[in-house]
Amino acid sequence: MPSPKTASAKSTFIAIAHGLVGWILCGLVMGVGLHTTTLHRVLVIHAIAAPAIFMAVSLAYFRRPDSWAPLLTATAFLGVVATMDVFVVALLVNRSVAMFGSILGTWLPFLLIFLSTWLTGIALRRPG
Repeated sequence: MPSPKTASAKSTFIAIAHGLVGWILCGLVMGVGLHTTTLHRVLVIHAIAAPAIFMAVSLAYFRRPDSWAPLLTATAFLGVVATMDVFVVALLVNRSVAMFGSILGTWLPFLLIFLSTWLTGIALRRPG
């Protein structure tokens, strides 16, 4: 039987990995969209796709017996997304933090990612 410390490290790794999968899928939406349509259209598509992606990721995650509570998971997934957006997208790729001035491009997807994860967790954890 694993120690509580090992189990905690494993559950943290699994939660972060799920958050990264969601972030990568959102990045694919943005990457493909930027090559096929206008910036405004891809931002709208991303704002719609992001919560759908994270709902699907959450469905997989919350079916695990060691999944965290919905609010903690939503916070962790958003933390992963925000961290990756700051360090990878803004600083490495764009070399600018201007993206954080966009409600449609950043803040609305952040809010929808959080809400879709949290609400999916609540729905799956209902008794019965």
